[in-house]
Amino acid sequence: MFTGIVQGQGQIKSITKGNNQRSFVITLPKAISLDVAIGASIAINGTCLTVTAQSLNHFSFDVIGQTLKLTNLGRLNQGDYVNVERSLKYGDEIGGHIISGHVSVALAISRIDHQEDNTSLWFNLPDAHKKHVLPQGFIGLNGCSLTIGAVTESEFCVCLIPETLRVTGFGKANVGTWVNMEIDHQTQTIVATVERVLAAKG
Repeated sequence: MFTGIVQGQGQIKSITKGNNQRSFVITLPKAISLDVAIGASIAINGTCLTVTAQSLNHFSFDVIGQTLKLTNLGRLNQGDYVNVERSLKYGDEIGGHIISGHVSVALAISRIDHQEDNTSLWFNLPDAHKKHVLPQGFIGLNGCSLTIGAVTESEFCVCLIPETLRVTGFGKANVGTWVNMEIDHQTQTIVATVERVLAAKG
């Protein structure tokens, strides 16, 4: 489990393509890589991955075809930067919201509105998730715990402060950049429960 508070950015050192899978070697900041053991879970762009090997602050991760299909990891190249968060430890402060690292879908940024103190990123709203994306609700985007700023019939946006732009990859994002989205688990559970109750009542 993760909190959605990105701790820094890692850089992809190499990518090895296999049969319906890829192996990534990612260089993590030294402050993040301390005491990381093989088998540890780390969120890479909000996707929960398992450390399979380690050399200094270079960590290996294997990504299967289904994950490559659902996330933006299959679009990454050597040299690209990714958002990184270590898994939650008992007693840690939860500054964002609980994130599982199970990405729902990858979306492309449809437009960017730059303002003096914040930047709004807009995304086209997938039909399958219209019922889950609510104004002022939580959402995970590339592993960042964010509050949904506005929702229209076809779009939604999040507003980012300068610190978020600095710490994460969103400061360098452009229109067309693909972003992993994870729907808040509590929202999914509530919506599914209400749908079952209504269906039972006919």
